[in-house]
Amino acid sequence: MSKVKIQNSRQKIADILLKIGSVNINFKNQFTLTSGKKSPVYVDCRKLISFPKERDLIISEMAKQIRKKYKKSVLVAGGETAGIPYSSFLCQKLKLPMIYIRKKPKGFGKGKLIEGDFKSKSSSILIEDMATDGGSKIHFIKSMRKSKLSVKDIFVIFFYDIYPSAKKNLKKMNVNLNYLTSWNEILEVSPNYISNSDQIKLKEYLLSIANGE
Repeated sequence: MSKVKIQNSRQKIADILLKIGSVNINFKNQFTLTSGKKSPVYVDCRKLISFPKERDLIISEMAKQIRKKYKKSVLVAGGETAGIPYSSFLCQKLKLPMIYIRKKPKGFGKGKLIEGDFKSKSSSILIEDMATDGGSKIHFIKSMRKSKLSVKDIFVIFFYDIYPSAKKNLKKMNVNLNYLTSWNEILEVSPNYISNSDQIKLKEYLLSIANGE
């Protein structure tokens, strides 16, 4: 098997996710998704928190993206639950304030949906580990705007980039999706990790999802 040379940061991050086992591909014993559907692929970016060297490289890359867009201070919001550790890592690196957003208000105390301290109309960004069809991101954005926060950008590590409605739905909400890598880059570096037959099956599967099959 000839080794693919890593040529850019997106491929580098895709390579890391494959190397640490965040990207799982199994056509014989498929994975059960949250929806209950079976899938031969499963991406688990939460695994990254256990790998400090790789984690720091990815956080540094996301920090670069944020600083390109936001020269001044910005409020960083982590989405429950996977977005919380990454927003925390980023805030520590960039010395920025942080909040986190619950999927639903807690049923005791003040019943808050958003934890942390913030001011109305504060410029803010949403941090998540990954984005598939964008559904959960829309929920978090609505919660932030309901709390009178200004948010125009989402930053994620991995974007599926196979669901046509994902970017379209976020664009309707005037939100930009910024991501570090996607299935496109996974496919580009996959010869370093998976067999030729599984590469073909993976391409066919992702194409079928993109075509709505």
